[in-house]
Amino acid sequence: MDPVIVAGAGPVGLALSLALAAQGVPSVVLDEGTGTDDPRPARTAILRPDTAALMARLGCATLGDEGARWTGWRLMRRKQLMRELPLGEDAPAPLHIPQHALSRGLRSAIAGQELVRVVTGNRLDSLEQDARGVTVHTRGPDATWWRGSHLVGCDGARSTVRKLLGIRFPGRTAVERHAVAALRAELPWPGEALLHRQPPWSGGGEEVSARPLADGVWRLDWLLPSRGELVTPDALVTRLRDTLAGWCGETPPYELLDTGVYTLHHRLARRWRAGRAFLAGDAAHLLGAVGTQGLDEGLRDVSNLAWKIAEDWHHGASETLLDSYQAERRTAVAARLRAADQSLPILRGGGALRTYMPGATRGHDTLLADGHLGHGPLGAPPAYPHSPLAPPRAEAQTAVGTPPGAPVEDVRVTAPDGTTVRLGDRLSRGLHLVVLVAPGTGVWDRRHWLTAGVMPRLAAAVTALPVRAELLVTEAYPGASAHSVLLVRPDGHLVAAFGGVRPADLYAAADAARGGSPSAPTEVPADAP
Repeated sequence: MDPVIVAGAGPVGLALSLALAAQGVPSVVLDEGTGTDDPRPARTAILRPDTAALMARLGCATLGDEGARWTGWRLMRRKQLMRELPLGEDAPAPLHIPQHALSRGLRSAIAGQELVRVVTGNRLDSLEQDARGVTVHTRGPDATWWRGSHLVGCDGARSTVRKLLGIRFPGRTAVERHAVAALRAELPWPGEALLHRQPPWSGGGEEVSARPLADGVWRLDWLLPSRGELVTPDALVTRLRDTLAGWCGETPPYELLDTGVYTLHHRLARRWRAGRAFLAGDAAHLLGAVGTQGLDEGLRDVSNLAWKIAEDWHHGASETLLDSYQAERRTAVAARLRAADQSLPILRGGGALRTYMPGATRGHDTLLADGHLGHGPLGAPPAYPHSPLAPPRAEAQTAVGTPPGAPVEDVRVTAPDGTTVRLGDRLSRGLHLVVLVAPGTGVWDRRHWLTAGVMPRLAAAVTALPVRAELLVTEAYPGASAHSVLLVRPDGHLVAAFGGVRPADLYAAADAARGGSPSAPTEVPADAP
């Protein structure tokens, strides 16, 4: 069968190719560039715990050496410390890494992967679809045609794939504008991230942040007026020196590594699927105001889409399963965009009455922390409670600490072969997970509990499921009683939980989670090229 064609070799395209390979699906990555990424220390990625874990599962080895996890978060207003939050085991820290280092780690993982082929110097310029695949043409030194089972446009904000599919990309322009600098220096709060609102020194502007990277490097961001004068190199250096002096009492020694100015836009593609072609990452959405992270959402696209394409590639999938990618991910990103757009007038409203209302400052601080740390509607991992893959309510379903459609907790689990790992380690392999909550199994000999109690009946039920599934056992799961059974999707979202072993209900939930039985290939919709 033909490989999946991935247009674009940024972090999203590279991660998608690795996620497909982990599930036995070959891909061809069409890279417009040379196969290397220019070092830009000021262009960084902030990964939430769920997306950082995905990168680790895909084999990105640069996370540990070139990424930094913040040890704390603090927010200041003028000269006052408004909020301080230690980060660690109880409050997981984001991972901060230069984007070129992230891409290099993904490329290194691809170098050892036989199922991924990266083709440099190739820009897609036309595509055709039929009921069984996609044919694309590229221009470059070796212009040629490529045949694929599916096409995924990961080719950025100016996506050629999106344009060739005739998909609109409406939204808001210049939502926020920032000046940015990467430098090596010693600041008063090593390892901690700072957001400073209305700094008291002259020319401090409305907001400046400092976020640590590895090897003593910091990234500083200054919020600029959305439409203002150009920021010259001299003006940016003056702003930098004044900021460092404001924090340290005087300007400390520093090594300036990189600078830039960037403008944030909010846009959302009307459709994310057209026949056998899909959009992901910046090709499908742009966001980033008030601390939200566009790359985070692009990597969540990867987690959601890869297992669905893999199911279709190996076994054929229903239209419901393939359509669920847009239904779930577009809805989640649209909610994130709405939350950011609703927050902007509150946070940037200047002298509006709400600024002086009791509790307003605390509310503002919470909104900003949510965006920067990955909490609440601005940053928390999405749930899909209204997914088309949600099973009908069954009497045997029971409530646990995770609502249906939400990401499961990363508890310790034991596989039938006796291996004890984290639940997250079993994700991204295209398998549904069936997790039995069985207190006390950790102290039993495995040969005893495999043949005792409900295990034989549950093992038989898992074998009979209409999806490939793995049976796991955990000592405890938040909010779950003994003998609860959880069905988890390959991307880590809970399908349903049952009170005990219910083979028929488990089967029905698994069937719903795969979108029902696949049907014969249908004709490509008239509006899809």
